[in-house]
Amino acid sequence: MSDPARRPPRFDALADLPDVPADTLGLEAEEMRRLGYRVVDMVVDRAMRRGQEPAILTGAPEDLRAALGGPLPEAPIDPEASLDLMAEVALAHQQHGDHPRYFARVPGPAAFAAILGEWMGTGFNTICASWGGASGPAMVELVVIDWLAEMLGMPAETEGVLLSGGSMGNLTGFAAARAALGPGVAYLTDQTHASLPRNLRTLGFAQEEIAKLPAEADWRMSADTLRAAIARDRAAGRRPMMVVATAGSTNTGAVDPLPEIAEICAAEGLWLHVDGAYGAPAAITPEGRAALAGMERADSLALDPHKWLFQPYDLGVCLVTRPGALEAAFAISPEYLRDVRQAGDAVNFGNRSLELSRRSRALKLWMSLRTYGADRFRAAVRRGMELAELAERVLRERPGTWEVVTPAQLGIVCFALRGADAGKHEAAARAVSESGYACVTTTSLGGRSVLRLCTINPLTTEDDIRGTLERLAAV
Repeated sequence: MSDPARRPPRFDALADLPDVPADTLGLEAEEMRRLGYRVVDMVVDRAMRRGQEPAILTGAPEDLRAALGGPLPEAPIDPEASLDLMAEVALAHQQHGDHPRYFARVPGPAAFAAILGEWMGTGFNTICASWGGASGPAMVELVVIDWLAEMLGMPAETEGVLLSGGSMGNLTGFAAARAALGPGVAYLTDQTHASLPRNLRTLGFAQEEIAKLPAEADWRMSADTLRAAIARDRAAGRRPMMVVATAGSTNTGAVDPLPEIAEICAAEGLWLHVDGAYGAPAAITPEGRAALAGMERADSLALDPHKWLFQPYDLGVCLVTRPGALEAAFAISPEYLRDVRQAGDAVNFGNRSLELSRRSRALKLWMSLRTYGADRFRAAVRRGMELAELAERVLRERPGTWEVVTPAQLGIVCFALRGADAGKHEAAARAVSESGYACVTTTSLGGRSVLRLCTINPLTTEDDIRGTLERLAAV
């Protein structure tokens, strides 16, 4: 593209119009610059010391309200003082998912180039609903979807939409499945993320249409159990419709047997949806691609780049390998949107999900992929898997203290203190988290309490892991 084509057009017919103030509500341009530069400095300064701040800090409601509330401001308050208050109180009291010792749930270790993309989208007040109203941002989203599909090994015809996170990504896939195939039974396991049955209920699935199957001893869906459940439902006059498989469970990192499940779905005429909210990005590495073999056969796939693709909150994705399925489920054409319909093969992203007014979430991923390159993403994801394997080795060095309950899988390892019950595990995790050194949580597997580390931050070191385990054992 030539340089002139890169620049926004200027219209001579508008040259004599008066200048427009820089800020809608009255800040002067120089004040805007000064405050903006200060925000950048505060963000970078915080990034440089994030290993020294608490991994999680929770405040008391009355204290936070006293510091952040008060009477409605009728007159201006110094914005610098408000920025300081925001940084020192509001933003300090939260989980810091990019902290190198934040091991709870699934971390969110965002990269700075992605933050730049997010700032640009917010600063330009960007919307991405229709082609007519947002052709540039829409093309960025189309490009990002293509890049994601290529990195994950999904089919060339894959389409998608960017959303707030895994809950909306999964719901969007479910809605596309139901619009394509009609009502019926959805099959999942007791290790499926808790938000997925809620999504199904929200879409109108009756309780008997949500078949929760027991996972196997390795916490994966059993292909034999699935086949038996489908046959049983057909015999009872119910209509099997969709299988919800997991590519990296939140509890253990387990991956359902995707090739076998895909074969069952193909033979039975069912929609295969894969919840890869945290685990799917592992497929950008050769090791992860092997562990997630069969994911490319999904009819729909949900994943969260704000987890293992190092994007700031929020960013989820629903990818669908049946062209047109998203539009068939969500497209609307009211009279007040007639003049923003797409031209030719262009896309109105407001027709691919429940969101009509939607910001451009693609800019941050586009910016970070261009800034770092896909290979650096692969190395960072691989590092997360290696860290979990390292944690497992450290645990096995002290068999009298620790028991490995589930081995390292896609950046997660579950373990237990010898002889400890749920109360002791919870006390240990709480003490370490309240100390600020690290954030660790417990979970339950088959009624048994375990501790769990999710190690997908590439900034985590061996000392971070050893120090966390030493503190847990000491408690």
